Amino acid sequence: MVARVRVPAAVSGGEVFVVRIAIQHVMETGFRLTDTGRPIPRNIIHTLAVRYGGREVFRAELGSGVAANPYLEFHVRAQASGPMVFDWVDDAGVRGSETVAITVSG
Repeated sequence: MVARVRVPAAVSGGEVFVVRIAIQHVMETGFRLTDTGRPIPRNIIHTLAVRYGGREVFRAELGSGVAANPYLEFHVRAQASGPMVFDWVDDAGVRGSETVAITVSG
């Protein structure tokens, strides 16, 4: 799975900034059928956890109502420079991860 993460290039200490992530995934609900009438197994990203400075700052428990290639946006307060780590897992047990550097000035 491929993800695109967008964060500001640099933020000031204490500033609240926007984090955006789009994960490439089919998010199959399990309700659709193949052309031959067989059910397509459910396979959605069910958990996304985000750590910043070693502390979890965001968690999403996703369900079958989420569209393919889910896009999420949330806000975080800048504390210190360091990595922001995104980890997710789908129903098939496939895990994905992405890391971005957060640069805090002042």
